[in-house]
Amino acid sequence: MSVPAALMAAAEGGIIGDGRTGANLALAAGALGLAIAWLVLSRAGRRMSTDRARTGGLAAIAAGTAGTVLAVLHLATASGGPGTGNGLVGAVVAVPLGLGAVLLGRRAVTRSAARPADRTTV
Repeated sequence: MSVPAALMAAAEGGIIGDGRTGANLALAAGALGLAIAWLVLSRAGRRMSTDRARTGGLAAIAAGTAGTVLAVLHLATASGGPGTGNGLVGAVVAVPLGLGAVLLGRRAVTRSAARPADRTTV
């Protein structure tokens, strides 16, 4: 199964479970991206080296993008309205979660680039 076909099947909830599966996957990806970005930008992130902060920011961007794409695909393919059990409300909530993860991840990458590199020269 190709990647776009797998994303489409996941968004429709066709891989496992009911119609809410795509929305739940999108929510999980968006929340994971937000958590990674928050950790990188928090005090724990300040103790990280520049390379690790950049990697964390890029991971947050990737997870947020995946969550947003899954949510939009789910919204486009779901039938019925809110309250029908198709996961529309979850997908609507997943879109800002994913976008927030992308924005915070971008901020983490920008911050890591602005910090001087950790160099040990003797």
